[in-house]
Amino acid sequence: MVSLEQGADGIVTLHFVPPYSAGDEQAYLGALDTIGRLEGPFALLTIFGGQGGLGRDGDRAQALWFKATRQRMNAACRGLAMVRPGATEATAATFQKLWTFPVSIAPDEAAARAILRRHLDEAA
Repeated sequence: MVSLEQGADGIVTLHFVPPYSAGDEQAYLGALDTIGRLEGPFALLTIFGGQGGLGRDGDRAQALWFKATRQRMNAACRGLAMVRPGATEATAATFQKLWTFPVSIAPDEAAARAILRRHLDEAA
């Protein structure tokens, strides 16, 4: 299941979690497209279930999205917090290479939201 929520607090939440379905890859790529067009400032919370993967075409589309939206994301996003099984600081470091805003790994949604609120407050 993929969902995208834009909170009044400035936190945009992307879920890619079970139960997975055949349309999840397209829904995920559509959510990325929406995120890439957001006006800032916002912070991004990603919650991944760990098993929903992208196919080769999806991986390529995601990589192209990273490249195409890098400048806009750096201007609009104040931070990214990821909740993902098995994610480590090395995972964060990989994503940190893509953007200038802080990228964090959090153990759960509440911790991730606290991190992102601090980033939004610092940017205000």
